Amino acid sequence: MSQQDPPPAPVDPMKGFRGVTSAMFILEAIVVLLALLVVAKDDTISTGQGWFVGLIALALVLGCALVARPWITWVVAGLHVALIACFLFLPTLGIVGVLFAAAWGWMFWARNDVRKRMAEGTLRSQQ
Repeated sequence: MSQQDPPPAPVDPMKGFRGVTSAMFILEAIVVLLALLVVAKDDTISTGQGWFVGLIALALVLGCALVARPWITWVVAGLHVALIACFLFLPTLGIVGVLFAAAWGWMFWARNDVRKRMAEGTLRSQQ
């Protein structure tokens, strides 16, 4: 009597999305910190502004721990509202916030499209 191997577990596309989300958080934190170095050369940045931007970068890194949570969309939105609010005192960082907000918007649109296709059963991994 030969035993057959159990069928492989189905592929979870959301696992890949969590990895991309974590990578996006790290990439954005690096860009924010590098932008802070460029802005600091202008000598118009105060210590409080520097700490604020540093805290946003730290929050972006810590966001990697939250990517599996269902409310990650609200965390991303809150961080980008804070980053876009930097337009008031550091316009360069506000622009970075707008660009990354657009990238996050596309990522969440793609995630919702994959979820819709999973529900319909039309993903290649489901066939």
